[in-house]
Amino acid sequence: MVAVESAPGGGPRRARRGWWFAGSVVVWGVLGVFAALRLVVSEVFGHDGGRVTAAALALTPYVALAAALWALALLVRRRWWRGGVSVVLALLLAAPLVPRVVPDTQPAVTGPEVRVAALNLYFGKANPQAVVDLVRTHRVDVLSLLELDGPARTALREAGLRSLLPYEIAYPAGAGVGSAILSRYPMEELEATGPSTFSQPSARVMLPDSTPVDVVAVHPVPPVTDADGWRSDLAALPAPGSGDVVRVLAGDFNATLDHAALRALLETGYVDAAEQRGAALTPTWPRRRIGPPVPIDHVLVADEAAVLHFDAPVVEGSDHRAVVAHLRLPE
Repeated sequence: MVAVESAPGGGPRRARRGWWFAGSVVVWGVLGVFAALRLVVSEVFGHDGGRVTAAALALTPYVALAAALWALALLVRRRWWRGGVSVVLALLLAAPLVPRVVPDTQPAVTGPEVRVAALNLYFGKANPQAVVDLVRTHRVDVLSLLELDGPARTALREAGLRSLLPYEIAYPAGAGVGSAILSRYPMEELEATGPSTFSQPSARVMLPDSTPVDVVAVHPVPPVTDADGWRSDLAALPAPGSGDVVRVLAGDFNATLDHAALRALLETGYVDAAEQRGAALTPTWPRRRIGPPVPIDHVLVADEAAVLHFDAPVVEGSDHRAVVAHLRLPE
């Protein structure tokens, strides 16, 4: 009987192939579960689940990127069918992200312009002068401030914010609960929102040509703290309405466009200013802490208005970026 020797290195090569196959199965399982959560549970059934799943959904862009890199690695190693399966999973996850980086055509409106900004002050720790510089540099007309406490309110006044935005509706409070709306133009307080965990004031601002615009300072409780309360707070926000008043929601939504709760709000007739300008993947939090940054701060406006510009500038001392939207309203 003649012995047949295996080719040198055959065993290790088979082992490596086995590891790549096992790795593919594990990655497909993770990606498959995530794709089912994002594309079926959240997209089709409109549910974000509990605290863990709501937090996971915010990471959709990162999971889509990881899926694309895994598919590329398989294709480079000529694992064609495994790479093909991974490509399909990557495309499924990336498809909802494409509209967020493509600017949309804006409505042809010729009404007045207004610049609306929102900033989470990080428990009042944001640098007061940096906030004043934000308003001055971006010529902000209406500012939504979240996590405003009493000392921060006093510091902002001393830094000169009231000279730029003299009209104020404020509910300062500790523990991140306080909020405010400041305006360059006269405004009156509204009761546009239902009950919420954090303060979410609203106001009607009268622009110089007497055009009214309604603004809500948005700050629902984070879903990782209370998922049901988060959904309830977002559901309590008003629809854009109809008639002669355009409504704007500006603040820290603690939600990305991958959350069904935020998409449901958009479906009532709002558009996201960042998405309109192809900047909806710009992360806004966390800026100073460990963790993948995600876009949870937004300016939403009734879809009859045009979004001329969007920016997410850094503000010293805050763990959030500000969001600034330059809007043109219908006549």
